[in-house]
Amino acid sequence: MNIDMAYMKETMLRILEIPSPSGDTDKAMDYVKREFEKLGVSTRMTNKKALIATIEGEDNENQKTIAVHIDTLGAIVREIKQNGRLKILPIGGFAWTAFEGENVIIKTLKGETYTGSLLPEKASIHVYSEEVRETLRTDENMEIRIDEFVKNKEDVLNLGINVGDFVYFEPRTVITQRGFIKSRFLDDKVCVAIVFGLVKYLKDHNVEPKYTTHFYISNYEETGHGISYIPEKTKEFLALDIGLVAPNQQSDETKVTICARDSRTPYDFGFRKKLVDICKLNNIDYVVDVYFRYGSDASVSVLQGFDVNFACIGPGVDATHHYERTHIKAIEETIKLLIKYITA
Repeated sequence: MNIDMAYMKETMLRILEIPSPSGDTDKAMDYVKREFEKLGVSTRMTNKKALIATIEGEDNENQKTIAVHIDTLGAIVREIKQNGRLKILPIGGFAWTAFEGENVIIKTLKGETYTGSLLPEKASIHVYSEEVRETLRTDENMEIRIDEFVKNKEDVLNLGINVGDFVYFEPRTVITQRGFIKSRFLDDKVCVAIVFGLVKYLKDHNVEPKYTTHFYISNYEETGHGISYIPEKTKEFLALDIGLVAPNQQSDETKVTICARDSRTPYDFGFRKKLVDICKLNNIDYVVDVYFRYGSDASVSVLQGFDVNFACIGPGVDATHHYERTHIKAIEETIKLLIKYITA
């Protein structure tokens, strides 16, 4: 298949550059909307600000919906401390050690931005010795050091920073010569880019899907309520999300993963078998995996009562919700599976 991987990578890099923690995704969603429009794909926005792009197919009655999420992990200001530092709460599920030492951007209600760093209260080993190594990182002892001359709470308030302001972590995206992609927030921005790789392929080769297909860009997946509406004629709902690469898991950084079960529910056997059969028939590198602590927009949607068949696939990603890594081959295998899924 002649997939425009250069376009996919460029789109991925641009999406990764735009901060979009759950609750503050407007800028990223605007970019996604414009990119669909460039490709000639119509879009509409839900009341909850999710985006749905639609490509009509031969069969308009048995429609498919493919969901990805633009929202990521992040944080929010909980308290301005008397020493001029910020106490924060996480947005989404992660360990503070995954982001310790990272540079951040604080965005105020007026849209002004300030830089800073995430640190434990006792960061210097020269000062605090073994306590630095032994202290458990928690919501209570992690703080933001602002890159401004602030010594107290009043100094911070005078900058316009206040409780409720969003905190963005730097993604630190790197593509290596060997094809590895390292970045925060590959979950799930790499999958958003995969959708554009798929749509670009359809447009470049003048391919019409067999079934009308909706691309649902959700914006609250990391906080557990990404799906609030599904197009009425949807028969199959496919979540496109990361595979978990780790010891005792089957997922691989060079393959597409088909999920059999997550922490909420098993996925439909027949739907999963159809995806596996597509991979076997078309020599697509894949694995089937089971996840212990994981959920997707597909499993959440059926738990909310939507009457759709459901499955979940995605590229294998190492160190999820940390400094993540995948390989360009896993992305390409995922796009191949999607092409065959919506055109077969």
